[in-house]
Amino acid sequence: MKGLIQRVERADVNVGGQSVGRIGKGLLLFVGVERNDTTSDAADLCQRILHYRVFPDDAGRMNRSLLDVGAHLLVVPQFTLAADTRKGQRPSFSSAADPDLGRALFDAFVAKAAEHVPGERLATGQFGADMAVSLVNDGPVTFLLESRK
Repeated sequence: MKGLIQRVERADVNVGGQSVGRIGKGLLLFVGVERNDTTSDAADLCQRILHYRVFPDDAGRMNRSLLDVGAHLLVVPQFTLAADTRKGQRPSFSSAADPDLGRALFDAFVAKAAEHVPGERLATGQFGADMAVSLVNDGPVTFLLESRK
């Protein structure tokens, strides 16, 4: 399971012109699920994301986590993160999870995050939908994290 995080001033996700998720200062997370991923991977990645130190401390160093600073989290499903791009001119999605597994593990990730991030600070995109994501990147700060298999 992969998670691409971006530290943002704000972010918004729209489906069909309607906002389905919006956050203030925090992390925008794109989640990609691969075919061999499990609920254990979802839980592991969630813990890594919530505790990953990307927010500045008093000295300006990235030494505080989303939980430390009470930041927001917007979780957006993105199956293209599971693409194999090592060969050719077109991505291969053979390692991506099928939609049922992808949805189940995305939901498991969000449920785990909800145990630690209050509802008013947690938002999601819509699984399987064409989404328009807007963001103001802070830094810019962007990291790709993977569950530890």
